[in-house]
Amino acid sequence: MTEASTGPEAPPEPLEATRPSRANNAFAGLSTGSAAVILVVLAAVATFLFVEAWPAITDSASLSEHVGWIRPDKGESLIEIIGYLVFGTLLISVIALVIATPLAIGIALFISHYAPRRLASGLGYLIDLLAAIPSVVYGLWGASVLVPFLRPFFAWLTDTFGWFPLFAPDPATGAASPTGRVALAAGIVLAIMIIPIISAVSREVFLQTPKLHEEAALAMGATRWEMVRMAVLPFGRSGVIGATMLGLGRALGETMAVYMILSGGLTFSFGILQSGKHDTIAAYIASQFPEANSYGVSALITMGLALFVITLLVNMLARWIVSRRAEFSGAN
Repeated sequence: MTEASTGPEAPPEPLEATRPSRANNAFAGLSTGSAAVILVVLAAVATFLFVEAWPAITDSASLSEHVGWIRPDKGESLIEIIGYLVFGTLLISVIALVIATPLAIGIALFISHYAPRRLASGLGYLIDLLAAIPSVVYGLWGASVLVPFLRPFFAWLTDTFGWFPLFAPDPATGAASPTGRVALAAGIVLAIMIIPIISAVSREVFLQTPKLHEEAALAMGATRWEMVRMAVLPFGRSGVIGATMLGLGRALGETMAVYMILSGGLTFSFGILQSGKHDTIAAYIASQFPEANSYGVSALITMGLALFVITLLVNMLARWIVSRRAEFSGAN
């Protein structure tokens, strides 16, 4: 006589649940180690900048004695110079962002939703290729080709819109800068440099829009542009914002292109068509570093610390904006 059945037997637990494989453990350890390396490198860079900048922060008297470009008697202490440079860096970067963002979004939308597949593939490759061009090449092209080409346009802006503070003429000459080496020219070159970054990220976000959303909009009688406006742009909004912030981070730290194009100066001027009014932190460091003594190097590292903090805040802001709409973002 067989024993009475006590019910169906529970299925055995999967082998992976009770005994993780060595490959899973290795991958988890590698991922954790990679994340830890990033944090260690970031902390090492921050520590180096702070330690090397500390002498300049605490001993301003020695700086004025040993560093020729720090002149407190003319209102050019280290803190004031950093203030001028932060203003110029933000101004030129914002100009680049204002020019690049709509162009990059338009390119991304064209590649993802308008262009034929073959054309989209080739055009996407060419746009991405712009990111591989060294910044010194952009600087040479901007100084030799773009700036001379833009001089008549800058003169027209000054003659037509000179009443507006951004396009005000130089007070000394009453016209736009004859050299064209102004903040607007540097901003245009930076815009060309950050278009591939914003466009590439935005394109991938737009391509992740659920097809059902797009088809539902088209089924309701929407045109292609209405479908993009109602389905694609809302889905990719936070991703586009994140891409824009990444482009801003690149613009903030650009050195050689700005150094080769801009005629530097230290003021709080909004005249983007006036030469000798603005400079960026990175370009100023590049111009002063070759002849800097130990005190000057410490002062320049202090400027680098300020740029590090600004860039870190920009990227933290981008991450926060993206995470607010994580459930809708194609960037997550």
